[in-house]
Amino acid sequence: MGLTRQYLRYAPAAVFGLVGSAKGNAAFVTLRGERGRCVAVPACEHVFVWDARKGEKVLILKGSKHEVSCLRPSPDGLNLAVGYEDGSIRIFSLLSGEASIAFNGHKAAVTALQYDQLGGRLVSGSKDTDVIVWDVINESGLYRLKGHKDAVTQVLFLKEKNLLVTSGKDTLVKWWDLDTQHCFKTLVGHRTEVWGMALVSKEKRLITGTADSELRVWDITYIQELEDPDEPESKKSKGSSPGAEKDDEEDEALELDESPEERLLKCSKAGSIMREGRDRVVTLATDQMGKILACHGTDAVLEVFSILSEEEIKKKLEKKMKKAKKKAKQKSEEDEHTGNVELSLQEEIQRVTNIRASAKIKSFDMIISPKEELKIVLLLQNNIIELHTLNLSAQVPQAFRASRITIGGHRSDVRTLAFSSDNIAVLSGAAESVKIWNRSTLQCIRTMDCEYALCSLFVPGDRQVIVGTKTGKLQLYDLASGSLMETLNAHDGAVWSIALSPDQHGFVTGGADKCVKFWDFELVKDESSIQKRLSMKQVRILQLDEDVLCVRYSPNQKLLAVSLLDCTVKVFYTDTLKFFLSLYGHKLPVLCMDISYDGALIATGSADRNVKIWGLDFGDCHRSLFAHDDSVMYLQFVAKSHLFFTAGKDNKIKQWDADKFEHIQTLEGHHQEVWCLALSPNGDYIVSASHDKSLRLWERTREPLILEEEREMQREAEYEESVAKEEQPVVAGETQGETGLAGKKTIETIKAAEQIMEAIELYREEMAKLKEHKAICKAAGKEVPFPANPILRAYGNITPSEYVLEVFKKVKSSELEESLLVLPFSYVPDLLRLFNEHIHLGAEIELLCRALLFLLKIHFGQITSNQMLVTVIENLKKTTISRVSETRDVLGFNMAGLQYLKREIEAKDEVMFFADATDRFEEKKRKRKKKEKMILTVV
Repeated sequence: MGLTRQYLRYAPAAVFGLVGSAKGNAAFVTLRGERGRCVAVPACEHVFVWDARKGEKVLILKGSKHEVSCLRPSPDGLNLAVGYEDGSIRIFSLLSGEASIAFNGHKAAVTALQYDQLGGRLVSGSKDTDVIVWDVINESGLYRLKGHKDAVTQVLFLKEKNLLVTSGKDTLVKWWDLDTQHCFKTLVGHRTEVWGMALVSKEKRLITGTADSELRVWDITYIQELEDPDEPESKKSKGSSPGAEKDDEEDEALELDESPEERLLKCSKAGSIMREGRDRVVTLATDQMGKILACHGTDAVLEVFSILSEEEIKKKLEKKMKKAKKKAKQKSEEDEHTGNVELSLQEEIQRVTNIRASAKIKSFDMIISPKEELKIVLLLQNNIIELHTLNLSAQVPQAFRASRITIGGHRSDVRTLAFSSDNIAVLSGAAESVKIWNRSTLQCIRTMDCEYALCSLFVPGDRQVIVGTKTGKLQLYDLASGSLMETLNAHDGAVWSIALSPDQHGFVTGGADKCVKFWDFELVKDESSIQKRLSMKQVRILQLDEDVLCVRYSPNQKLLAVSLLDCTVKVFYTDTLKFFLSLYGHKLPVLCMDISYDGALIATGSADRNVKIWGLDFGDCHRSLFAHDDSVMYLQFVAKSHLFFTAGKDNKIKQWDADKFEHIQTLEGHHQEVWCLALSPNGDYIVSASHDKSLRLWERTREPLILEEEREMQREAEYEESVAKEEQPVVAGETQGETGLAGKKTIETIKAAEQIMEAIELYREEMAKLKEHKAICKAAGKEVPFPANPILRAYGNITPSEYVLEVFKKVKSSELEESLLVLPFSYVPDLLRLFNEHIHLGAEIELLCRALLFLLKIHFGQITSNQMLVTVIENLKKTTISRVSETRDVLGFNMAGLQYLKREIEAKDEVMFFADATDRFEEKKRKRKKKEKMILTVV
């Protein structure tokens, strides 16, 4: 048997050229104890943390496959919750950069994330209309809340009460009581989608943003406060704003109270604040203190509002009262009318300023520094992060741009890529600039302004580059100085393609003016210096009947292949420009092509999604391959081989064998259309550019690639995807209500269930063997050695029941319920007996009780009707109650001990604190005296 052909795997090496993806949201994060300096932004499947002051990338939180859709830092600033397009959530530690917790519950993209005040719970909203509350400490899902009919847009925990507010594209705002997991109020006063929400004024007000230019303000009155007789009158009446009477009747909120007797709060409309933007609200948020409210639409303007505190409202009211009294005295009116003085909503929520960004804003975050300075970070649509600062203590607050992160990427899609001959430099060209990158460090070396770039090449020697533009110009740049040396009007339309001649003396261009032009390099005298400089000279022209889309030389420079808009590829002799071959067969125009290193094959990629491999001797089609699910945008052969790569609009890059006509591997990573790619001259590296604004570097590894294994992996991936799409298992006897299980069936939960089943099978086998061994020993009248199971020996000669417990402990906390749900009932009796044994011994009480209660819930009917399990359940009842009360006592004792230690430490710290404070005060005094001395000397 002959050796099979060996291929080497290409693996993803890096993502660069991306500052931040516009899909997710930006968020300030705390790194090394500094707040307001570092910003986390989504970057395709990763999260980049940028130092906004230096403009440097300080941390990369690596994702796997799916795009990031939502970010939320934890209240303590140590973790960052990241939601993905596939509905998964991962919690990263900002200290280590590793993902510590993973949650799987949503079927679609995560759209909203929010921590509670202590950071112990996380709530997530998704496009699948569900809201899930997760326990971060226990690393498990608590429950799923169902009620919205469209994507959830915002979720908010109330700090003081165990309540949750959610808004959705179904125009509803829902209030949930988390004690009963029940929606007790629905606000239906909005006519359009509710895109954003914010709680202000110590959670006494709710502000909602919709698809119009109105921010609706709702007063929240808690029923408990109204019923409390000790509550002062001023607080009871708090929240009723004067704007409420003026509202139209149709704007009043209709309240759908599902159980009026159990209502926890009243929500009434207080009025509206008008935005300047006419389009929908994209993001609406407050800072952590609740002092500043900001929102933006689909334009480039961020509107900032100030929310007055209770003390400021009192002061304003007193001023107003004084003015009213003065007026009353002047008009000699009675004092009765002065009691009606109230602040309008516009006076309580005041417009501060508008911040105009350089492009459309996609998201923002803000933070107030101790110096009363508001820092706002803006993530823009065109791959830019802007940091603005606003001095709130100033008389007229004005925002100014503090910093801007732009160097890391292009403003628009990259349409052309090229490698230098030494494999080190990479050129990328977009609508506004050409950038040169160092492949090893991925740093941008040069940025040069250009017109809309469509094709490019490095001039031999790698000191200059030529760019073909959409306006038909050829632009020659010098890399050392980063300056434009020359611009030539080459074509009347776009320059679609450029190819260097194999003798490196010139190049050829093809354009939308139906011409192929041949150019030679020449040295001309520069007027500004003594030295000669490089220039380009047109030497020949080939006129054709159709627009030219792509041109390629054969390696011996005898032939020139030209792809035309009439779906054919014409091959001409280079020296005489005589017609040689016509390659026809594509149904749509050929967008890309390449000729192999030996000139034997030409591969063409078309908008009809096919790649055809032709012989260049007779023009016969060797094979037609269905390559991509959308147009094939780029095609290039690997140096010194008949392997080639294609890039398509279906987000994929594929490698093919032109001899065996086989698909070798698919490089998945881009999330949108791949526009172009470039292979390094030695074939070790690929750089690709996509509509998702990212540039990706792929590296050839030394790992051999076996096609059969590749196909097997592909089939496994397809199966895993199909499992995720399957219907979720149903609990017997349970009706579809407002709540459900937090998790979902995934390949991991199925594997965990299989591991539990295998462990129980091993337990059964070992118990049967032990029975047999005892019988043999009895018959022999002496102790016979028992053959140990290799698995149990690997775990340190543990018993079979301990092995089952070990397997249980390995199941992820967030996947435990879903794993038990797919477990067949035949394994449950054995599990209950094992649980009884371990709980009696006091091992893993919390885990086993959780699993036990869940199993009892889902198999209640079968367990209660099984006579064999009656004694087991009775024993479990006794052991569980006693062990749980013991565990509770231990916890109570530990809590009391910790609180005692806390009091002791606080008592010590107070003394230290005051000593510290006096030192600081004296230091301030010294500084003040120094300043005064300096002023005196200057005067």
